[in-house]
Amino acid sequence: MKKFIAIGLLLVGIISCKQETIKTAYVNNTKVVSDFKDMKAAQDKWTKKNKEVRAALEQKAQQFQIELEGYKNIRNSMNANNRQKREQELMQKQQEIQREQQVRLQEIQQGSQEEIDSIIDKVEDFIKDYGKKNGYTYIFGETEVSNLLYAKEELDLTDEILEALNGEAPKKEKTDK
Repeated sequence: MKKFIAIGLLLVGIISCKQETIKTAYVNNTKVVSDFKDMKAAQDKWTKKNKEVRAALEQKAQQFQIELEGYKNIRNSMNANNRQKREQELMQKQQEIQREQQVRLQEIQQGSQEEIDSIIDKVEDFIKDYGKKNGYTYIFGETEVSNLLYAKEELDLTDEILEALNGEAPKKEKTDK
């Protein structure tokens, strides 16, 4: 009987020694992505490009409006055939301006989304590598939909990940005396 107890205790000891320590943490995904310098630069770039395109399109729309007003001033002096021809030209020009607006704004939206997706992939890859290099078993992501209901604050890697992503020197921990 003593042998069985000794063997049982030995097995429990071996099994408990072989158990892996689980190291977990979490990251606020929204904050990391929005405060990442590459994301801020991309947002600034696409906002500027959007404003430039809108200004150029607005200028074309204003030029068309001037052309339309000019036509309205002389249409009564035109014969019916010339008036109809000119109205078709103006309608065609207006449609071209509208198509250009749609195409250009869609290009901006698509380019912006592609760059944002690329940055999000970069952040995710960085966090995976960070977890591997620092021996984490799990790094959970917290989002605005609160899929992480509770976690100790000391498990929050958000600022540490942001500093590493942005290439900043880690901040010194405050020590209470």
